[in-house]
Amino acid sequence: MAGLSGTGRVADDLYLVAHHEITGKPYVQPRALGLGLAGGLLSELMLAGHISLWHEEVVLAGHTVPGEGLTGRLLGLLASEHEHHPVRDWLLFLGRTAAEDVARRLEGAGYLTRAGGRWRGRRWVPVDGDSAFSPLLRVRAALDCSQPLTAHNAVLAGLVSACGLGFRLAQYTPARAGRSTGQAVAQLDPVLRELIAQIQAAVDAALLAHRV
Repeated sequence: MAGLSGTGRVADDLYLVAHHEITGKPYVQPRALGLGLAGGLLSELMLAGHISLWHEEVVLAGHTVPGEGLTGRLLGLLASEHEHHPVRDWLLFLGRTAAEDVARRLEGAGYLTRAGGRWRGRRWVPVDGDSAFSPLLRVRAALDCSQPLTAHNAVLAGLVSACGLGFRLAQYTPARAGRSTGQAVAQLDPVLRELIAQIQAAVDAALLAHRV
């Protein structure tokens, strides 16, 4: 059953933050969301020690064995490539299907279900509003100096900001939280900081192209 503790996966938390906890409506435009979720999937592999960045290219970090599930399939895809590709290329490639992929994973975990009728179209909606809201509490924890900072929460805070969801933090984070998103991200490993910077640049470029 879904719970307030979450799935433990960054992309899952980011998806829930990016959608209304009751209606499931997205807060950002699809391309920005896809890029952010693609970055979230890469960050999951990076946090697990499976991949790293070298000169802005995604590389395998030692011997890795692809597993089951979404991240396992992604790791298998990365391992099957004979050449290294820039992280921006991976973001663009994975971003095309990342929202649907992560939504299906959340469905399997009991967090989302399909709702809607034949005429209005079907949308992913949260099964439980409290569980869908809980990732925002983890971001709040990343900005609270009185609480220990985990890599998961710091990465999540960075991705939320990179995707243009900072207003969600402003709604539920005290004005004097004690730690800014930038300060939380600054405590991450350099490769994670670089990944978040690349996601931010890709989202900014997508939003600019959307406005032109």
